[in-house]
Amino acid sequence: MTTLLIATRNAHKVGEIQAILGAQFRCLTLKEFPDAPAVIEDADTFAGNATKKAVELAKWRAGEKSTANSQQPTPNFVLADDSGLEVDALNGAPGVHSARFAALDKSENAHDTDNNTKLLRLLKEVPLEKRSARFRCVIALAPIPERNTKYASPVCFADKLEAQLFDGACEGQIRSSPRGQGGFGYDPLFVPDGFTQSFAELGEDVKNKLSHRAKALAKLKAYFNKLPT
Repeated sequence: MTTLLIATRNAHKVGEIQAILGAQFRCLTLKEFPDAPAVIEDADTFAGNATKKAVELAKWRAGEKSTANSQQPTPNFVLADDSGLEVDALNGAPGVHSARFAALDKSENAHDTDNNTKLLRLLKEVPLEKRSARFRCVIALAPIPERNTKYASPVCFADKLEAQLFDGACEGQIRSSPRGQGGFGYDPLFVPDGFTQSFAELGEDVKNKLSHRAKALAKLKAYFNKLPT
């Protein structure tokens, strides 16, 4: 079993990732690593933010392992994702600022309801046929160096870490009012192409087959399946 440290404290996101990846992966979260450093997501792309989170947390975890702190579970990789909603009528906004869209302090996430309210306000004069949008996700996977790295300490080896990237997108449309009790974020407003119900109405089983995150995670699973055993 591959053990992943998911770089989030968002229980909804972790549950979605675990459901999509299945039993061959064990998903840990930052809640299980309270000493993990906060990583500022200040990149202007999803790939930049995901890579920064994955690499910085893998370096931190390598340092923890090198000090023989064995009280915590031992993940093999850090998985970080950055995802968001791109609305064509808003020139791609909210984009990388999706979680902070309605926040006054852009270093803090806003409540989902506030983000959805702001989005609807900005689209008030935009007809439904011009509300095309997509959810986009980029996942970064960074290995955590083993303590017995042959040629250098884990901390030194970690300085050369690079992340593998996996992306996915789901096209759809923003409706005029939220519907459904499932999902999170902008799910009540987003209707994927080929459907008449929002992600929040379709339920997890359907969403986890066609979402942006599902598509990125499918590529990640294919990557692991190709690795030598």
